[in-house]
Amino acid sequence: MAELKAGSTTGSRRARPLSPHLQVYKLMLTFVMSGFHRISGAVLYFGMLLIAWWLIAAASGPNAYANFEWFMGSLIGRLVLFGYTWALLHHLLGGIRHLIWDTIHGFEPAERELLVLATLVGSISLTLIVWVVGYLAMGGPR
Repeated sequence: MAELKAGSTTGSRRARPLSPHLQVYKLMLTFVMSGFHRISGAVLYFGMLLIAWWLIAAASGPNAYANFEWFMGSLIGRLVLFGYTWALLHHLLGGIRHLIWDTIHGFEPAERELLVLATLVGSISLTLIVWVVGYLAMGGPR
């Protein structure tokens, strides 16, 4: 194989830059919350099946609705609803965080961390508040 002259761009070998990966990046809360935002969006997508089931059961009659009500009243159903509530509120607050960034605000490192913490703490707090208020509005334990 013939040698290429220095400075030649075709076929010359240069050190290629490494692709960024987790060993290069410092794991930051904004990176983790970006993943959670995507996950919560997927949970909301599949949570629409619950809403469709609820509407179909309500339209299908008392037996179908009783089956839906039984499942949602079980421990697994309540955990699913709790997770869906958190995903809804987390995705909402993450969207507000991105809306703030769209106005070209909150890009300083301290501001980014504050917005991310507000999203995380706010979604957990609002989920608990919604469930406590809902629990009290339903009259406590059944």
